[in-house]
Amino acid sequence: MNARKNHSAGRLALQLCCLLLLLIGLGALVGSDGFAGMQLQADFSLIADIRLPRTLGACLAGALLGLAGALAQGLFRNPLADPYLLGSASGASLGVAIGMVLLSQLNMSPWFMRMGITGMAFMGAWLAVALSLILSWGVQHTLRLLLAGVVVGVVFGALASLLLIMFPQIQGSVQSFMLGSTAYVSWSACGLMLAVLVASWLVSVAASPLLDGLALGESTALSLGLPVKSLRWLMLAVLALCTAAAVAQTGLIAFVGLAAPHLVRARVKAVHGKTLSLSCLMGAVLLGGADLLARGLMAPLELPVGVLTAILGGGYMLFLMRGMSKKSVGHAGGRS
Repeated sequence: MNARKNHSAGRLALQLCCLLLLLIGLGALVGSDGFAGMQLQADFSLIADIRLPRTLGACLAGALLGLAGALAQGLFRNPLADPYLLGSASGASLGVAIGMVLLSQLNMSPWFMRMGITGMAFMGAWLAVALSLILSWGVQHTLRLLLAGVVVGVVFGALASLLLIMFPQIQGSVQSFMLGSTAYVSWSACGLMLAVLVASWLVSVAASPLLDGLALGESTALSLGLPVKSLRWLMLAVLALCTAAAVAQTGLIAFVGLAAPHLVRARVKAVHGKTLSLSCLMGAVLLGGADLLARGLMAPLELPVGVLTAILGGGYMLFLMRGMSKKSVGHAGGRS
């Protein structure tokens, strides 16, 4: 059984890698302004400076969200958990808004500007996660934690809206950020997301035995000698970092972090170390494909990729909930 599962995981990884390479190639050649290749010199500049970093950036952001989603679902033992569960999206949004207000006053290079906004997004996301955990401290019910995340998200979202009223000059940038877009992703943004992804993936896979232990219950994880509290805080920090890095570069992208682990678990049954890696690949494929559709679906009009993922992801979740309700009815009929 284990050999079959390992083979299935390896086969899925190979399929996702091939699909990812195909999407990167298509993303570099196809855009809202047509197909590249007719004018070699002009098209090379278009591909190298705009389309390729944008496509790679979309895939990297999707990988970060896929990893964060797998971490959230494993940590909270809840298949409906996503990277934005504890208000981290609203916290990152508030951090980005504050960063735009403060850093726009300074004469900084694009790299340091992006680093500063990413740092502010991380601090906002981590603050939101920390506040959610503090509000639900000592309570074992997941519902209390979810409610705390909703409250923190609403408060941080209101503060971000207040900043927009006070500083109307950032409204255009923040509105684009809220809708989700890969249009302004540069090579420096790709480098930053790649560094965060590699570091976060290494830490997550190394600490993945905690998720395996938590799947059997917290008492079991403790009996195995796992430092549950310290590892949980470490993985929450990684979750916040992944979310912040993706959100800071591409804005709010809905459902990718929720759907990627679901699609992986629907194909293979594996330990969390492999699930985390496969969720990275699945998230990259999902957001890379969505970005390609957003550019070409209504060309020359370009859709915000966050809007497209919300529509497609919402449809997927309705389909998933319908399947779950049918299973519940079937089990109830069997018991009767």
